Amino acid sequence: MEAGCILIMKLRTYQNEAVTAIKQQWKEGYSRTLLVLPTGCGKTIVFAKVTEECVREGKRVLILAHRSELLEQAADKLYKTTGIRSSLEKAESSCLDSWYRVTVGSVQTLMREKRLKMFQPDFFDTIIIDEAHHAVSDSYQRILQHFSNSDILGVTATPDRGDMKNLGTVFDSLAYEYTLPKAIKEGYLSPIKAVTIPLKLDLSGVSVQAGDFKASDIDTALDPYLYQIAEEMKKYCKNRKTVVFLPLVSTSQKFRDILNKTGFNAAEVNGNSEDRAQILADFENGRYNVLCNSMLLTEGWDCPSVDCVIILRPTKVRALYCQMVGRGTRLCQGKKNLLLLDFLWHTERHELCRPAHLICENEEVAKKMTENMSGNAGTPFDIEEAAEQASEDVVSQREEALARTLDEMKRRKRKLVDPLQYEMSIQAEDLSSYVPTFGWEMSPPTDNQKRALEKYGIYPDEIDNAGKAKMILDRLDKRRNAGLTTPKQIRFLESKGFRHVGTWDFEAAKSLIDRIAANDWRVPHEIDVSNYHINLKRGEPL
Repeated sequence: MEAGCILIMKLRTYQNEAVTAIKQQWKEGYSRTLLVLPTGCGKTIVFAKVTEECVREGKRVLILAHRSELLEQAADKLYKTTGIRSSLEKAESSCLDSWYRVTVGSVQTLMREKRLKMFQPDFFDTIIIDEAHHAVSDSYQRILQHFSNSDILGVTATPDRGDMKNLGTVFDSLAYEYTLPKAIKEGYLSPIKAVTIPLKLDLSGVSVQAGDFKASDIDTALDPYLYQIAEEMKKYCKNRKTVVFLPLVSTSQKFRDILNKTGFNAAEVNGNSEDRAQILADFENGRYNVLCNSMLLTEGWDCPSVDCVIILRPTKVRALYCQMVGRGTRLCQGKKNLLLLDFLWHTERHELCRPAHLICENEEVAKKMTENMSGNAGTPFDIEEAAEQASEDVVSQREEALARTLDEMKRRKRKLVDPLQYEMSIQAEDLSSYVPTFGWEMSPPTDNQKRALEKYGIYPDEIDNAGKAKMILDRLDKRRNAGLTTPKQIRFLESKGFRHVGTWDFEAAKSLIDRIAANDWRVPHEIDVSNYHINLKRGEPL
């Protein structure tokens, strides 16, 4: 489990930030924290660095994973990037006979009561969980309960679960998140173009099992369309290296045969493929241009040259959808973008993951983006541009609703600012779309939070959880340090008809209020409220 020479890798900026944030969370008492990085952004490198720093402090580290490939990757990457060797806790192998301070361990092995009893509860100081979206399962929980005093780091590209259990029941905090749009914008992942194919496949008869569409039902619904899908593929991905995800192995094999008849060089892999490693190598080396599989390649397999992904296994689970698309997001020489073919699955009863869910954190924006794309089927969309357009559309709709709300507010005898008005004025999408995740976030705002909000000028009774209160207080503090408008300035000027006062500087707003005050608290005639704006030379809005 150790090979190759040691390569001391320089961490990217966001990777360094992630390591610092993780250590800070542990220092502040959040012993179970999460790291979220998109597929291809080096999550293994980050937790290898965290492991290295723990070892330097004399700590024992356990790296947990549920598949052999992930254990091997973790051990290999740890050795190649830090020089640290690790022992293996799996089947007949045990770390108890080893001098190494790092262990890579199989969940299936460690979950057994007989195995756990071999370890003192304080044996491991730190536990790192790879693919942490699996951590809510009983097998992981048995291990974490046994080592209850360990610091825990969960690492995932996809922080939500198909069985609808919340990761907030396992973890205390989110230490760091690097988003897919940011990774694309900063040049660490491939741009994504999506095309909605106007081929309507009917999912209305498909049942749901364990929180997602039942694979056998999908297979029945999909089968009549396989030849049509192959013909559509000829239009878009004849010259691309394509991975296709299908519901069942039998369908995967059938579709491989159809593709080969259609003119593709297609191969298929599944859990029972004796020559799986050879097929994957041949695909990577260009012998095949399409690789079909039934959910085998969602984790633990990387082929950066993949530049087309087709999901013929529709899902309600964003985590699974992101994993499938993630097979094609890595950078590769000569690769311009990833093409994602999106078929128009017809369903009235279930929410379905679409390209919008890769990039839109807000469900309202995702729905608008999906609506825009479906209305222009067959046209390639850059998903970042499509998301920006959808966001603008939603903001326009919200502003119309806000105008009506503000109209009502004018009649209220309230000196404090409504949180909704504040969020919209400073254009804070993250505040508007915030949903509490962790246990402490869901509790009501504390008395201290309420007093602090009132002191800043925010009406606290409209905020129903501690997580949202903390986010707003943090934002208020940053804005004050940056010299931006206060809530009270926003409320006063927007009551006079000015818009987006939250994007202004404090001094500019103060100067305008002084002019209005000198004019007997009326807006001077020479000021056109509807077209009034301030030119600001600032960076990213807070």
